[in-house]
Amino acid sequence: MSGYSLLSGVRILEVAQLAPSSLGGHLADLGAEVVKIESGPLGDPVRVGGSRAIGDEDGPAFMHLRWNRGKKSVALDLRSPAGKQAFLDLAGSCDAVIEGMRGGYLDWLEIGYEQLRQVNPRIVFCSVSGMGSDGPYRQMGTGGPVFDAYAGLREVTTPTDPPTVGMAGSTTPPIAMYALGAYGAMGLLAALHRARTTGEAVQLEVAGIDIAAAWVPDMIDAELNRERSIPRPSWMQDGRLPDWPRLEAYRTSDGEAMLFGSHVDKFWRNFCVAVGREDLLSIDLSSADDGAPARADLVWRALREVFLQRTRAEWVALFLEHEIAGGPVNSVADMIADPHFRARANTYRVDYDGVGELEFVTSPVRIAGERFAPDLPPRLGVDTMDVLCEVAGYSPERARSVVDPAAAAPVGTGL
Repeated sequence: MSGYSLLSGVRILEVAQLAPSSLGGHLADLGAEVVKIESGPLGDPVRVGGSRAIGDEDGPAFMHLRWNRGKKSVALDLRSPAGKQAFLDLAGSCDAVIEGMRGGYLDWLEIGYEQLRQVNPRIVFCSVSGMGSDGPYRQMGTGGPVFDAYAGLREVTTPTDPPTVGMAGSTTPPIAMYALGAYGAMGLLAALHRARTTGEAVQLEVAGIDIAAAWVPDMIDAELNRERSIPRPSWMQDGRLPDWPRLEAYRTSDGEAMLFGSHVDKFWRNFCVAVGREDLLSIDLSSADDGAPARADLVWRALREVFLQRTRAEWVALFLEHEIAGGPVNSVADMIADPHFRARANTYRVDYDGVGELEFVTSPVRIAGERFAPDLPPRLGVDTMDVLCEVAGYSPERARSVVDPAAAAPVGTGL
């Protein structure tokens, strides 16, 4: 079993934990050989992180099963002279190195960019961190929700009673934490292209706070240009009405919901004709005069009643038949059962010893003629001997001498 083959022949050396591991995960999905350096008895904390695990509470975490799938695991103590030398010896045969710790971690170990380009003049070095390598907060420990809170993307509550939800008092999943790997992979691949074209090393950095800051241009860029920006017309009145009734969610007769997306006139006309409400077409929803809230209220109430006349599945069928924009409002469980999700082969299956067959979501990238079915994540340190011998050219005796002793015990056991 394997991921795609687009990056076949590309070798990546990764020193990353938690969310930054997703960068190498994206590259492994696309076919790169990703060698993950781990240390200590647990290795990457994401192996046991997150809120859900396989089998029991000590089983592998789902984030680990996604972000570390298809990689190789090498157990090295990068604080030891032998471990540092082994890391540099491996880097000599790699196309890129991912530093997914606090910015400057490998520099602190004296095996950072300057040392790496001495052993590999065309290496790509990509640092992935929360706060970045400069600025007054560079040494501050962070995590996924922190990135969004920093950039104003996350509404964080400060309850007087113990909170009933996780993620810093919010039920919204973190944004930048999950986008971190995708932006990093994009930048790394672009840098790899330049390094191969010029033969020169490239250093780049991706920080979670910067991704969060760049995420919503209507918020960030408008604020940067506050003196020159003006608001678009809005039909809100005391927070009571939807921003625009043609772009809103409505409850259906079976207690579910549809997201109506007919902000384009063609879709709006198609809808009104299909449901026999051509009268709504004459109502002006484009002007922001004093009567705008009342007109929006009239349309919103009409649409609320119209959508209550059919089930969600019936609305999906009607939208398809009459070329109307929108879609079902699903829970995660709804989406997994959705016929469109299933028809697009969005999952693959793999056997997990002692548990049975598991099903996972595929890469969102589709490659014509290829099937996506990567291996499970590696056991901690399971590839150490093979990688050191085959990539660094070590003898078996020398390879054994540099294995991180703290990680040696789990080698060959568990995920």
